[in-house]
Amino acid sequence: MVRTVSGDTRFPAAAPGRSPVGSREAEPYGAEPNGAGPDGAEPSDAGLIEASLTAPERFAGVFDRHADEIHAYAGRRLGPEHADDVTAETFLVAFRKRHRYDTSRPDARPWLYGIAGNLISGHRRSEVRRLRALARAPRDAGERGAHEEERGAERASAAALRPALAAALARLSAAERDLLLLVAWADLSYEEAAEALKIPIGTVRSRLHRVRAKLRRHLDLPEENV
Repeated sequence: MVRTVSGDTRFPAAAPGRSPVGSREAEPYGAEPNGAGPDGAEPSDAGLIEASLTAPERFAGVFDRHADEIHAYAGRRLGPEHADDVTAETFLVAFRKRHRYDTSRPDARPWLYGIAGNLISGHRRSEVRRLRALARAPRDAGERGAHEEERGAERASAAALRPALAAALARLSAAERDLLLLVAWADLSYEEAAEALKIPIGTVRSRLHRVRAKLRRHLDLPEENV
């Protein structure tokens, strides 16, 4: 888990006079020690974020739940050299903006991915350069035919990214690549992707349809393979 990364990722300690984390007085909203709800259930992300408005240290629970996932996504997009910084900044931005979070949404993943995507947008050139470098990589001697090895492009991982697929991703627009990879690598639903990108779900559907069509053309694949 990414706990110590470049930059200051530690969240504010309890304010002077506030009881330390783990005490009853530091657990607002009827929560039990260690963040459990009154019935012993784990609090939702929304519950932790709401609690962190008066007990900032509670936001660390959101970090603990999602830091590894955000780090992996940033690493796939930009490479390991940028993953730590993007992860650290994602949670710092989220912490600073937590008062704006819509607590009717129990899962903070789409919100966090939206923040991470905005930060990744500052590294567009690095991402495209990385994809183009992968596209120039020699093909493994044991690879199968082009159609089979590129099938299921949306399920491809960065570690096994085929040169043709890397080249196709590099040719997408930034907005198209963001949407495709939120669905493919972050495994967000259409509804969650719409939340992350702050666009209507209808736009997600139509844009994703166009992106898939582009990939089919770039990869020379039949429709069912993308």
